[in-house]
Amino acid sequence: MTLSALVDRLRHSLSLVQKQDIQTASQALSVGTEWTSSEVLLGDDCAAIPDRGGYLLLAAEGMLPSLVETDPWFAGWCAVMVNVSDITAMGGHPIAIVDALWSQSTHLTTAIWDGMKAAAAAYRVPIVGGHTNCHSPYNALSVAILGRATRLISSFNARSGDQLLMVADFRGTPHPTYPFWNAATTADPVQLRENLALLPHLAETGLCDAGKDISAGGIIGTLLMLLETSGCGAILDLDLMPYPKALSLEQWLISFPSYGFLLSVRPDQVSAIQSCFHQQSLVCEVVGEMQVGRELVLRLAEESAMFWDLSRQRLTGFSQG
Repeated sequence: MTLSALVDRLRHSLSLVQKQDIQTASQALSVGTEWTSSEVLLGDDCAAIPDRGGYLLLAAEGMLPSLVETDPWFAGWCAVMVNVSDITAMGGHPIAIVDALWSQSTHLTTAIWDGMKAAAAAYRVPIVGGHTNCHSPYNALSVAILGRATRLISSFNARSGDQLLMVADFRGTPHPTYPFWNAATTADPVQLRENLALLPHLAETGLCDAGKDISAGGIIGTLLMLLETSGCGAILDLDLMPYPKALSLEQWLISFPSYGFLLSVRPDQVSAIQSCFHQQSLVCEVVGEMQVGRELVLRLAEESAMFWDLSRQRLTGFSQG
């Protein structure tokens, strides 16, 4: 596939289009309204609330309705997993989660609960409350999480000149229906927790202060959100992008990897950070560089293409300008 064809397909991918829905939140919560706090930056993986010399981290995720309908156990697992990932992505440690569950009958909740309980046990994060309604006209699930961090990895801290690292676990399989790389449900729980613990380690030791969890927007959507909040541009070199053998490059770029992060790293810290992940058999490779400006440029096979200009077109609307 040529770079121009890939750019066109990525721009119109559902995972990227859906990220633009966040503009409804950025417009409603625009800076200066009575609903915002000057102490909490909007647009990160979690709300980082200053508290006792550190930060309370608060986040929430809603599950795709079709996933809840067709794969309720997996939806329950994912609801816990993605929230835990958001906490660790910002250098934090999860404390507890609460859920909001709607179903059409009591028996339809069983598989959802089994998935949530399995993930809560694997990640050692307790479910401490929530809301349940079994007389709903539809089935739906959302989960919120509380965590704590002493130092942050934030999507507002990327700088021009940083190296862009992609971190992932390739020991997984693709989901048969959704753009999801499953490196979680069959993994050793100890391994899952040790892998996630690397992120707060990077924050607490000062090795990294900028990055973002690779979300349902995939690598492309996540990178755009990182650039939008940090006020940077970037070159993403697709020739350097590793990806699982079971997927194509295009599939990988729009997949949710279950364990995946983009880190914006000062050049003198790259080798130390790579060593941390490589010691646990995780992928951690330089795939680009942060730039002055607001453009995301893709490179492939000695060609370059401007993928997105954030000075002209917003993605989420949570921006430094």
